[in-house]
Amino acid sequence: MRARVIAMVAGVAAVAAQVAGAAAQEPKRGGTLVMGQSSATTHFNNAVGSGVGIMLPGAHVFASPLMHDDKWNPVPYLAEKWEVSADALSVTLHLRKNAVFHDGKPITSEDVAFSILTIRDNHPFNTMLRPVEGVDTPDAYTAIIRLKHPHPAIIYAMGPPLMPILPKHIYGDGKPVRTHPRNNSDVVGSGPFKLVSFKAGDQTVLERFDQFFLPGKPLLDRIIIKLYADSQTSLLEFEAGRLHIQPFFNRVLELERAKANPSLTITPRGYEAIGGINWLLFNNKKKPFDDIRVRQAIAHAIDRDFIVKALHKGLSRKAAGPIHSGFPQYTPDTTQHAFDLKKAEALLDAAGLPKGPDGIRLRITCDYYPGDEDGQKRIAEYMKPALKRVGIEVEVRTPADFATFARRMSSKDFDISMDAAFAWGDPVIGVHRTYLSTNIRPLVFTNNAQYENPKVDKLLADAEREVDPAKRKALYVEFQKIVTADVPLVWLTELPYHTIASTRVRNLPTTIWGAASPMIDVWLAD
Repeated sequence: MRARVIAMVAGVAAVAAQVAGAAAQEPKRGGTLVMGQSSATTHFNNAVGSGVGIMLPGAHVFASPLMHDDKWNPVPYLAEKWEVSADALSVTLHLRKNAVFHDGKPITSEDVAFSILTIRDNHPFNTMLRPVEGVDTPDAYTAIIRLKHPHPAIIYAMGPPLMPILPKHIYGDGKPVRTHPRNNSDVVGSGPFKLVSFKAGDQTVLERFDQFFLPGKPLLDRIIIKLYADSQTSLLEFEAGRLHIQPFFNRVLELERAKANPSLTITPRGYEAIGGINWLLFNNKKKPFDDIRVRQAIAHAIDRDFIVKALHKGLSRKAAGPIHSGFPQYTPDTTQHAFDLKKAEALLDAAGLPKGPDGIRLRITCDYYPGDEDGQKRIAEYMKPALKRVGIEVEVRTPADFATFARRMSSKDFDISMDAAFAWGDPVIGVHRTYLSTNIRPLVFTNNAQYENPKVDKLLADAEREVDPAKRKALYVEFQKIVTADVPLVWLTELPYHTIASTRVRNLPTTIWGAASPMIDVWLAD
């Protein structure tokens, strides 16, 4: 394709949109924003970890090469401009010359190269930067990413949740980066806010970095990120005026209550690139889930209309398969396992799982991702009566914390599990990891279903490098048809995420990354 130079006008105020109907008032500098979250933060280095608890604060502590606006367009950030070569085998980043780390040392192309290769080699999304062959640094402010083959996802891989620029002089000391002591203590970042304090399981305090490379930004003095064990507590804190914003909120009863509060704003915007889908995951290599008939039976025993209408109060929609309906690669033409208890029972009989004298065919455990009550916990609890109707006894295992859940997924110590994953801007980044046989690894948010299909591997490998949108979509359509027929998991709903905020919060983060991008333009009105 023709070489294209992407150079946007300097400044990133367009990244966040002003809340519709907000009073006309000049942005005000200062103030402390209190942000709630339901996922615990374990560390701040989103070069080596995923999940909202890591990516959300990480996007504020570290800067990325690019950001993206609410129309999916890339916007300058640490890189003031960039070019993609004619053969799509290299991306050249031109860095801002006034950028420094929180310890005052300049951010150079060496740091960018170090960070990109660190992410490639350590991040759980191993498809995200797999085509990166190396990074050249012809001068201190130019980094050239060299690719083994065209990589259409690279522009999104350089966004705030996914490509933090780390200080090489700290992380290049030879210590393993995944367990580096500076991941959650004495953190030196490159972003608009610096870490002041961190109390695990409670709160994180970030303060404005006064030497940030965008003059006058950020507007807030500090951000306090508080962990709330349940959404009812969050809403009480909103009503008391002690909480200003909580993104990634999908507790339906509290959302309905919040909508009736004139002092609060609720918006579903800011999750376009997230592309989240809820699913029930099978351990495909563990009996009896290695039998497709058992997986099909469980799929037929789940009433997804009940989940959408009763559990989610109509705020979610059914998922048709592994790709979110908001993405251009989506197709509704997939294998659907409609709610049918008779068919489920027949399949279980055929699989050699007859009912015993007590009416039970099988006893299994069901885990769930913690911190998401409506998206995970309530649906996991629904599995108990739902599967009991076809003779499957379900024990719901409540995880003590995210670390417990992650260990079970990593070690494949589970039968079925309520889980979810984000697409993160492109299927290569967030979808491939769940289905590639090469990504069956002892890590959470990888191919924990242990699903293997050589044809799927080939389709995804081809889609990873196909730059023609029409040809690329055709590959993904075939992939979706095959994988939904194989039913390695049951796709339930698209995640009904919303952001709740006080009406004092202006310039809500409503780009495609939402609060997983730096809130440099957010401010608090009186």
